[in-house]
Amino acid sequence: MTDQPWDAAIIGGGLVGVATAFYLSQRGARVLVLDRQELNRAASGQNAGSLHFQIEQRLVSHGEAMTRQAATILPLIRDAITRWGGITEALGETDLDVVQHGGLMVAENAEQIALLESKLALEGEGGLPTRIIDGDELRSMAPYLGPKVIAATHCPVEGHGNPRLITAALARAALRARAEIRTWSPVTGLRRDGGVWRIESGPAGDGGARIDRARTVVNAAGAWSREVAALAGLHLPVFPVALSMNATDAAVPFIPLLIQHVGRRLSLKQMREGNLLIGGGWSARFERAEGAFDTLRPPAPRLESIRGNLAAALTVVPALAQRTLLRSWTGIVGVTADQLPLLGEMPEAPGFFVATGGSAFTLGLTYAALLAEMIDAGRTSMDVSIYAPDRFGHINMFMGA
Repeated sequence: MTDQPWDAAIIGGGLVGVATAFYLSQRGARVLVLDRQELNRAASGQNAGSLHFQIEQRLVSHGEAMTRQAATILPLIRDAITRWGGITEALGETDLDVVQHGGLMVAENAEQIALLESKLALEGEGGLPTRIIDGDELRSMAPYLGPKVIAATHCPVEGHGNPRLITAALARAALRARAEIRTWSPVTGLRRDGGVWRIESGPAGDGGARIDRARTVVNAAGAWSREVAALAGLHLPVFPVALSMNATDAAVPFIPLLIQHVGRRLSLKQMREGNLLIGGGWSARFERAEGAFDTLRPPAPRLESIRGNLAAALTVVPALAQRTLLRSWTGIVGVTADQLPLLGEMPEAPGFFVATGGSAFTLGLTYAALLAEMIDAGRTSMDVSIYAPDRFGHINMFMGA
């Protein structure tokens, strides 16, 4: 056991975890990152890297109340737009494949256009640069769209980043700033002891757990945040969701924009190598173990999800019929009970911070920077109280001191 406590121990080596390590290390903090496998092996490394700054279809399709609630993340989105625009330079890297060429959220009928318009009004109030386009302007901007698409909202700063390149670059930058990163180090115990956190970690059968102490703990475990919180004796309403993604063979670049749909589950983009990535929230199937979801094994693909996702994509971009599906894969993401991020300190456990939920790839850099501010300065540059874990304090009121 080390004599000197770490300033922060971060549990989870995905985008949010290593970005938090980077921002904290820049502030002079002594930081430890622990991951149960290799870095970026879970949700951060399995997602498609969309930078979708418009309010997503999954949030606008469930009524005005949820759409208005979703609009509360727009301050985070404005920050994320700036951070993604400068991340390559901030990390001193030559190329992270981050592009912000713009995005479209398309509609096929009057009802869907009404959803676009209600979404657009809230985005305008929140300072997001979106506008609705149709007719010749839409066809000129995106001639590859199918005839059923009749309108879209355009956001000029949407785009995508390469999750594998970005998370690795953040880890390198954190290491240069003297953070320590330990892989294959699952956390097995968390206990507050004498004003610091006592952290047990290490694979089973290695001769005993390794013990570290830290002034603060950051729960950046994504879909596994609930299990990490339980180690500290806390309930955290984060639920694992199994999703699937698809990739085609390469084509000559013809889709520079991120494409989403306001009425269908669809996200579509073309990478610089020419492959098209197709997703949008289609389910995969958890394996089961002892009557519960087994979140430690990759989810199984669902053929009906693959077919449904590709059918939606073909309606929007008919030219995809000329492409070959190369592979489909699955991943796990964490969803909060109210769809908003969980960001901040758990009031029942001083020094225990959490960052998860929401659009954790799109907003990951922002989550991390805000956590670094909270931990280092005790305050943030923007009001994030609406995302604080204490909104779920009622489920921990019975847990004891």
